[in-house]
Amino acid sequence: MLRVMLFLVILLYVLSVLFPQLNIGVILSILSLTIVLCTLFNAKRFVRILGSSFLMLGLLLLWTSGAPWHQYILSFGPMLDLLTMFTLVPILGIPIKIGGYSGGIQTIIQNKVRTSGQLYIITSGFSYFFSIFMNLATLPMTYYSIRPSLNVIPVQNKERFMSRAITRGFAMPLLWAPVTPIVGIVITMTGVSWVSILPFVVPLSIVGMGLDWFIGSRQSKIMIKNQKSISAQEMAATIEPSQISRSGRVFQILLAIIIFNVVISLVEKSFPYPFLFLVSLLVIPFAFTWSIFLKKGKKFAAQLFKHFQDFSFSMKDQFFIYLSAGFFISTINVSHANVWLDGWIAKFIHVAGVEVFLILLPLIPLAFAFLGLHPAVSLALMTEGLNPQVIGISPHILTVAMLAGAVSAFLVGPYNATLGLMSNLVKESSYKVSNWNLSFAGLYIGCVMVYLIVLQWIVS
Repeated sequence: MLRVMLFLVILLYVLSVLFPQLNIGVILSILSLTIVLCTLFNAKRFVRILGSSFLMLGLLLLWTSGAPWHQYILSFGPMLDLLTMFTLVPILGIPIKIGGYSGGIQTIIQNKVRTSGQLYIITSGFSYFFSIFMNLATLPMTYYSIRPSLNVIPVQNKERFMSRAITRGFAMPLLWAPVTPIVGIVITMTGVSWVSILPFVVPLSIVGMGLDWFIGSRQSKIMIKNQKSISAQEMAATIEPSQISRSGRVFQILLAIIIFNVVISLVEKSFPYPFLFLVSLLVIPFAFTWSIFLKKGKKFAAQLFKHFQDFSFSMKDQFFIYLSAGFFISTINVSHANVWLDGWIAKFIHVAGVEVFLILLPLIPLAFAFLGLHPAVSLALMTEGLNPQVIGISPHILTVAMLAGAVSAFLVGPYNATLGLMSNLVKESSYKVSNWNLSFAGLYIGCVMVYLIVLQWIVS
């Protein structure tokens, strides 16, 4: 029953955007409320507490503002665009899985890598490129493809080596990749176009990767030559029969990334739909076309069917927390609390100055991450009190500040899914994985603060 409701709410949301004349907003609100009630007792304890807090705060805002009774129902539904993206974006990972690109990665490592520094750069680089398409699936795919190589390289702490390289490479594209939910949230709320922010965020992403590569390869160690044949055997054992061992095929992923980003930029200019919606809408046809190119159309169909069979069980927590947060965000607008927030922030900027505010802004999603709040949720909450016209800051600079803060939250937030999954892979606590990234995150935030001040000076 839950699977049917989750699938139905996604389908109705897509129809409501494509055909606004259907006027099915009320149905979406009722269905969203029903899903929240159904998942309330099925969600994990921490998620239940956090989501319930959003619900109670939202109810309090509606009650104190004297909102009519129907507003308590109609306030449900925001953030369905984000949930649609969370549901559909993993489909982009299907061609990579059925295409067997892991074998190509291992072939590159076997033939090209000679030192631990080179292996770190390759690990971080592959994690970066896979992150653009595969989101969390990047972590296990990169880990299991590259981990056997460390058996012949004298690295002191192999799991820390892998964790640092993979999580940092994974986090850097989150500044600009179109399939990243936080990018869609921020540009939707600030009103900028995706293409217009690329000159601001891509350099920051490259700086982060360069900083990571410099730190990660400082103490480079040479591969033990007499064990190279053992490495080849171990890596070969991890390659599934369906995987492709030719290294040149890996560059198809890079080509697919370029094509997808070009298509997104063209579609964004040509259609009036929200950015998050456009990305979600393109996922299935693009992944299907890629699979047809690989001559694996039937396998794609089977994997797609399996995805929609399993997603209700894997995403019930996300539906509960995001629909609850969406309700709270909606009540902020209904009760006009956002006007109060804008006024308070404007006063703070007047007293402390724009530069101080910009320095503090990236720290907000970072602080929320340690309270258990996903960066996508914290950014959605922040944007309701950050109207660029009211507070007098360029929406592009505001976008950069929030996205950079979210990236840092992904690196060190011990409760987010990124570090949770990584901790499972390396068999260490999420707090230890967070500590491994703490110094890098601090250094990166420092670079971000300097970058924001320079941008503000240039704009003003």
